[in-house]
Amino acid sequence: MTALRPLPGTDLRLTPVGLGCWALGGLWWGRPVDAAVAVDTICAALDHGINWVDTAPLYGHGRADELLVQALGPRLRELVVATKVGVRWDGDGAHARSDLTADHVVADIDASLRRLRLERIDLLQVHWPCEAATPVEQTVAALVAQQAAGKVRHFGVCNYDAAGLRAVALAGPVAVLQTPYSLLRREFEGELLPATRELPGRSTPLGVVVYEPLCRGLLSGKFSATARFGDDDLRARDDRFTGPRFLRALTVTSRLQLVAKRVGVPVAALAIAWAARRPGITAAIAGAKSREQVACNALAMTLCDRDDLPWAEIDRIADSYRG
Repeated sequence: MTALRPLPGTDLRLTPVGLGCWALGGLWWGRPVDAAVAVDTICAALDHGINWVDTAPLYGHGRADELLVQALGPRLRELVVATKVGVRWDGDGAHARSDLTADHVVADIDASLRRLRLERIDLLQVHWPCEAATPVEQTVAALVAQQAAGKVRHFGVCNYDAAGLRAVALAGPVAVLQTPYSLLRREFEGELLPATRELPGRSTPLGVVVYEPLCRGLLSGKFSATARFGDDDLRARDDRFTGPRFLRALTVTSRLQLVAKRVGVPVAALAIAWAARRPGITAAIAGAKSREQVACNALAMTLCDRDDLPWAEIDRIADSYRG
């Protein structure tokens, strides 16, 4: 049984790896996952002991939420459900934009509750920082009011830098930061990590959940230098998947694969475990499109606590990357 990790300053306890639902939503990840396969993938997460999911209104414009309900029904309440707030998409084909006004925050929360068929959201995160002029105090006041009304258990932020995180903490009781982190993307270790340890108004470090522990699949071992992506896949426009930068990432993955083969585990599980066990990290979000990928993600949970694995060697591989 995998030990649960407390999210500091809250009553939530998370498995070291949670199920990310963006790819299941079917938007910007290539060909959509068949609904039956998506449902089986979600059920597999429960079967393997994963106790939390991370979703968002933008993931398939509600489809990820609907699949969670289709797969689990009332059992969804057995999981910690993390979702997001503050992005507006009007269905006109334009790029989604942030809307952190109080009215939109409340409407967004209510819409998520309806889709998920829940009375309360366990962990609500502002999806990304304000792109308009809404004062952070107004947004946080709306979140605090929704918390007092019983619609939100805890709230936090996603994709914020250190200065933005401090501003939110000054305005209200932020509970979590969600940020990207992997062997190939380590900005978190700069200003953010110390900021999470010394936030105003907190006596404990802030909980941190990280996404992209596989760096959008770069660390999965399934890509070669000739990989190509369709226009419906966001990786076609990601400069990490082209040119010298792509080749340098593949070199890191190849070195990590040698380690994984030596210790007898999938390279993806090793990469996820590396991220989930790093200092300051509460848990990692790993997406999946199949039951087999969920099994690999769940294996990462057992690897996190294995001190006999060559973590120092993997650290050196990570340190060698010049993205």
